[in-house]
Amino acid sequence: MTVFWFRRDLRLEDNTALYHALNDNDGVLPIFIFDKNILSQLPSDDPRVTFIHNQLTVIQNQLQKTGKSLAVFHGEPFEIFGKLLSENAINAVYANHDYEPYARKRDLELYQLFKEHRIEFKTCKDQVIFEKNEVVKDDGSPYVVYTPYSNKWKERFRNTPLAHFQSEALLSKIASHSYPFLSLKDIGFTPSSITVTPYDVSDSLIDNYEATRNFPALNKTSYLGIYLRFGAVSIRKMVAKALQSKNETFLKELIWREFFMQILWHFPHTVHKSFKAKYDEIEWENNEILFQKWCEGKTGYPFVDAGMRELNTTGHMHNRVRMIVASFLCKHLLIDWRWGEAYFAQKLLDYEQASNVGNWQWAAGSGVDAAPYFRIFNPTEQIKKFDKEYRYIKKWIPEYHSPAYPEPIVDHKAARDKCLFLYKKAVG
Repeated sequence: MTVFWFRRDLRLEDNTALYHALNDNDGVLPIFIFDKNILSQLPSDDPRVTFIHNQLTVIQNQLQKTGKSLAVFHGEPFEIFGKLLSENAINAVYANHDYEPYARKRDLELYQLFKEHRIEFKTCKDQVIFEKNEVVKDDGSPYVVYTPYSNKWKERFRNTPLAHFQSEALLSKIASHSYPFLSLKDIGFTPSSITVTPYDVSDSLIDNYEATRNFPALNKTSYLGIYLRFGAVSIRKMVAKALQSKNETFLKELIWREFFMQILWHFPHTVHKSFKAKYDEIEWENNEILFQKWCEGKTGYPFVDAGMRELNTTGHMHNRVRMIVASFLCKHLLIDWRWGEAYFAQKLLDYEQASNVGNWQWAAGSGVDAAPYFRIFNPTEQIKKFDKEYRYIKKWIPEYHSPAYPEPIVDHKAARDKCLFLYKKAVG
């Protein structure tokens, strides 16, 4: 028997490793593992777990039309595979690559287990167009600036046919089995009250993306993040869609995602440490009371507060607003970017470690291709540029312009001056 392990690729269509598993073998057992190592850190109504289970249900319904089913387990992957090995004669395990540090450690341990049992562990590239060392400088070193990376990415893409893997045409080769399809309740979770917005990659959204994406009241973002995060859509199909537009802005955002992924691959320490080491010398104030006000959207800066309330209510935050709230935390409140990164990791539906770490370090000035430390967003001026009619702000702060809305917790000019002093002291 061959096992196909769904991970960050929750779809039957255009799935690289699934295609190769089915193309190479008869009798493929498709599995998904709700990993206790990850789930133990989450609340029981985490919306991302609900989303994953919903996607698995979509897969299950598709398979049941062909008389097949998906096996869903709950536990530690090492133990689940131990159980599968004791119950089946397995010759190969197929999966798609995952680039995060935890996943790399997990896969290395499983590789050793499979090797001991003379089982092939075949893994494929699926969630990106280019990975690892595929887009590097001529001397083989990784890019740490986006624009030359993007240029090389596009150059390589022009010389690489965009493949699609017709995995959906081979589903008859899936094995029959008696393993269960676990419910949310079976794994100790309950359905989330937060609903995931359907993604939008319509021609009009992509063609007008550059003109509309910075204005949160227009709500003209794709909501694609969570679908890419869990592989509910094919990145190859999304890039093909982006290429149909004469405007490259949407494609550039997809390339940014891959840029941060290769940064995390080459520099895994950036999860916990600044890419630019001297930025770890900054004397953060880390005031817990101010941090709590930031988390709750009660800073007295309406653009910041609207963003945080949108995040807390929906699990989503508009991209422009993410930059404003991140800059405010690091540079107005002098709170370590890692605090903000951890809060976003808890709350964001589309949380992806590479992008979250990369963008927080960008906001703090400590990362690759980062904003210079002396670039400090003025949250009030940002309103004039991107929400001058206060439509977004009033949507999320109904008490705005009333005595119930708090006074600013810091003075912009004083906070800016202190930030410049402490950053300069640390980084010179």
